[in-house]
Amino acid sequence: MSGTPTKSGNPLMAKMKKDESFLGKLGGTLARKKKSKEVSDLHEEGKNAINAPLLPSSIEIHPEDTLMEENAERVMLDPTSRENHKFKDLLKVLIDWINSELEEDRIIVKDLEEDCYDGQVLQKLFEKLWGRKLNVAEVTQSEIVQKQKLQTVLEAVNLLLRPHGWPIEWSVDSIHSKNLVAIVFLLVSLAMHFQAPIRLPEHVSVQVVVVKKRDGLLQTGHVTKELTTTTEMMLGRFERDAFDTLLDHAPDKLNVVKTSLITFVNKHLNKLNLEVTELETQFADGVYLVLLMGLLEDYFVPLYNFFLTPESFEQKVHNVAFAFELMQDGGLKKPKARPEDVVNLNLKSTLRVLYNLFTNYKNSD
Repeated sequence: MSGTPTKSGNPLMAKMKKDESFLGKLGGTLARKKKSKEVSDLHEEGKNAINAPLLPSSIEIHPEDTLMEENAERVMLDPTSRENHKFKDLLKVLIDWINSELEEDRIIVKDLEEDCYDGQVLQKLFEKLWGRKLNVAEVTQSEIVQKQKLQTVLEAVNLLLRPHGWPIEWSVDSIHSKNLVAIVFLLVSLAMHFQAPIRLPEHVSVQVVVVKKRDGLLQTGHVTKELTTTTEMMLGRFERDAFDTLLDHAPDKLNVVKTSLITFVNKHLNKLNLEVTELETQFADGVYLVLLMGLLEDYFVPLYNFFLTPESFEQKVHNVAFAFELMQDGGLKKPKARPEDVVNLNLKSTLRVLYNLFTNYKNSD
């Protein structure tokens, strides 16, 4: 029958079936891709759910972090800790201390990260504190030479500090990468070891963010780093002297030492009709120390140079620090005690200062 199309002879039907077959295949491919993407998204969502609690929202992951090698680790200071007032105070004290120590070298530090990373400032500071020179290049333009200098400086520092139990929380790479926490750890330990005449804020802690690469993914977490404890605990890490031994093991002899020192200071203060009966308290405001130095060196100390009746903690610290300056002017070494410790009635610190005067002036009239 001419009006009835055959199965194979109708071009329109054949074309439609061919299109349906193509669309079916296309639809199947799209469906498989969609399904695969859903699985992938679900897998990624699962990973993110696991990692998300570790990821602090305030931390910006830099492009270089994504290029980290597998199992590599980066440590950075949490931005919130950078704004902590005690941490800021610590940075200021350290910067002022470095500038005071390196004043003769005309070195001025303004930013610890930018000024300490290449080893130049650290070298000068350590040489000044240590009293010796290191065999390092003076000019460090290239990164290789900078790291070589840092290696030499840190080896000398570590050799000096490690026996005293101070944890080595720094490395060449961490310092050179401007890791502020590592730089501060290093400076605090140097200040404590050399008993710098500064008052470090106590109990300063910061949060650091540790970024690790595991299975191609970045994982981050917070770790608390304690930069300072108490002054007494930090100083206790280092070498103990005769007064530590005296107070810990021979307290019965302490009165003998105190009597000898009282007799010595009164021999001179009596010239001004002054008398000391308590070493811990009567030298705490610095007035007697200043007057004693004038008597020992035979000069009059102008009253405008110190506070004759100090009222605040700062005024007392000023007086004791001024007395320390007079001691150094007289040829004595910088006192190991800090002015703040004397003001805070630290007996060992006061004994150290007075005993130093006693050994140098015991034969003077």
